[in-house]
Amino acid sequence: MALWHGSRRCGARSPRKRKRSVFDALQLDKTGGPAPWVFPPISCRLETMSAMKVIATHRLLLVAIGTLGLSVPLTSHAAETRPSGPSAGLQLLEEIQTVITELAETAKPSVVNLFPIVTSGKGREWSQERVPNSPGSGSGVIIDPDGHIITNNHVIGDAAEIEVRLSDKTKLIAQVVGKDPDTDLAVLKVTADRPLPSARFGDSTSVRVGQWVLAVGNPFGLDRTVTLGVVSGIGRENVNLSRYENFIQTDASINPGNSGGPLFNLRGEVIGINTAIINFAQGIGFAIPSNMAKQVLQQLLAQGRVVRGWLGVGIQPLTPELARKFGVTEGEGVLVNEVFEKDPAAAAGIKPGDVITRIEGTIVDSPNRLSRVVASLPPGASTKVEIVRNLQRVVLDVALTERRDQAVVASLPQAKTEVKLGLDLQDLTAALSEKFKLRETHGVLISKVEQGSLAQSEGLREGDLIKEVNRADVNTVGEFTAAITKVRRGETVLLRVVRETRAFYVVLKAVDP
Repeated sequence: MALWHGSRRCGARSPRKRKRSVFDALQLDKTGGPAPWVFPPISCRLETMSAMKVIATHRLLLVAIGTLGLSVPLTSHAAETRPSGPSAGLQLLEEIQTVITELAETAKPSVVNLFPIVTSGKGREWSQERVPNSPGSGSGVIIDPDGHIITNNHVIGDAAEIEVRLSDKTKLIAQVVGKDPDTDLAVLKVTADRPLPSARFGDSTSVRVGQWVLAVGNPFGLDRTVTLGVVSGIGRENVNLSRYENFIQTDASINPGNSGGPLFNLRGEVIGINTAIINFAQGIGFAIPSNMAKQVLQQLLAQGRVVRGWLGVGIQPLTPELARKFGVTEGEGVLVNEVFEKDPAAAAGIKPGDVITRIEGTIVDSPNRLSRVVASLPPGASTKVEIVRNLQRVVLDVALTERRDQAVVASLPQAKTEVKLGLDLQDLTAALSEKFKLRETHGVLISKVEQGSLAQSEGLREGDLIKEVNRADVNTVGEFTAAITKVRRGETVLLRVVRETRAFYVVLKAVDP
């Protein structure tokens, strides 16, 4: 945002008066005093930008007003040319401040303080207690006038009842409607003699990096604390906080006790549920997107649990080397390294070595994204899965089933060293299969991995079972040797390896010993 020299009507332009920066305002005029700079009238600005855009310029305005109003002392010349009454800049800042304060006042009543009630005792003596500011205390937000509250699962833990403190200091006891540890969300219900103040959800897919947000919660027992910040990132995953991750990152302060509280946009809509911070960093907090929260909320209210789709594959990310071997670009899809018998993928004809690129038209470029997309689909639904197999794109119809407790995702270190493979091999026997907890009856077993070898750098180890060499099955050491002799120096070798109950692919570069 820039300042203009002198006053000018909205839309007027003069070739003799150029647009200046804030720092130009510090230059002295010919009389020795600071040049008389003023903002264009606020009405002109509001004609050319929406109220939201005005708010978005606040930080630059703070610098500008601070520089002009505080850093530069006024001389008599500047005082004479300064308009009487509040400056246009100050008025603009006050309008911005009013928007923020009104938003905070509107948002705070829907935010509650939560204290899990722990039942303990011995024999026939039982007691219920709750400790303010205890590690389990946190925040929540009322999402309808009937008293449903959404919060984090880790806030309530194993408690069956939770004390809820409203903004007017009313205390109520909430029952647990349902919990979903996979997303770290839980839904509670309180009964009141009146409709309760509630917040409404916004669309988290419209969230953009840089937009303003308000985090409201009860850090360290300080009720309904409001902090202002911006969205620092979206789609954050691999944070290892829950199974399904797609976090909004924000620099709005989130402290212990904020967990479960809402993250508001400037329209007063909940766009996230605050869930975690990085302890050793400043200004890095994470919120669960509102669209994910809404989906979980609807299922917990309807049936008390969350049902998710299940494909039945083991998957791993595509490294550049794997992408080249399978004829796709890096990050274009997710590599299938195992297909479980009698599961939907096997029934539909998906095979190890297939690269899944889309599910129901949605691009899947990481294992986490594939898991989220499949989980969001209802069991029994006929789902279109696009794969790349032998450089050909194929679309398969897959009838998903309900997700089981365990999902399989395998990956390996990516370091490379160009040395010989460094493997000792032997045919698999029943005794070796039992020793290394393998379910397979055929394959080539790695009996030793040399220190510093390429195989070790790729994460291979004793007890791993080689099932394929360059997409060809190998059941004996002889078949493995025959396959390797076809590989020229400098070419890569694609191995499919089984380790106990999971499988993965790895690429080695063959060189002469």
